[in-house]
Amino acid sequence: MTTAQITNDFNKIVTERRSIKNYDKSVKISHEEMTEILTLATRAPSSVNMQPWRFLVIESPEAKATLAPLARFNQTQVETSSAVIAVFGDMNNFEKFEEIYGAAVEKGFMPLEVKEGIHASFKGYFETISREDLKDVVLVDGGLVSMQIMLAARAYGYDTNPIGGYEKDKIAEAFGLDKDRYVPVMLISIGKAADNGHPSVRLPIDQVTQWK
Repeated sequence: MTTAQITNDFNKIVTERRSIKNYDKSVKISHEEMTEILTLATRAPSSVNMQPWRFLVIESPEAKATLAPLARFNQTQVETSSAVIAVFGDMNNFEKFEEIYGAAVEKGFMPLEVKEGIHASFKGYFETISREDLKDVVLVDGGLVSMQIMLAARAYGYDTNPIGGYEKDKIAEAFGLDKDRYVPVMLISIGKAADNGHPSVRLPIDQVTQWK
């Protein structure tokens, strides 16, 4: 594939991605297809490759009814979307170290001594890092995977809307999750657009970039 083809494909995905408020209620996304979208999204980078993102796919009428009062200013997205993906950051993500790095050794991605060296380097870090600093880390990683979800959804022909306005202090418990462990990152509604949405303006690059 040429550079021009890659650029054209990327431009198509990015420029066609719209922030949609109103979806076609008749369109449902299968668990198989949603799994594929989320799997693509998890190719996003993360700090120490700890992949702290955790997803809650809210799709049933009952689950949407639980979410609705927590997202009062986004009722249309909750009601009409195929699903709303709640992205959380797992504050206990280092518990997955052995699973992640052990698999890397088994697959031949790294020698055992490298894995053990990484564990020795970061075990103390994760044991002593403040909650606020760790929260900053998982929010950054959660933001990376959230954008990747939206791009993957667009590649599958779906539209999305990132939602930051909801009751972040209540959503984990509302769905039976430990609110101290699972930090809410954002909600992402997903489905087929029922309208074209509204175009938005982006600042020119010379206003947001400095060269040194």
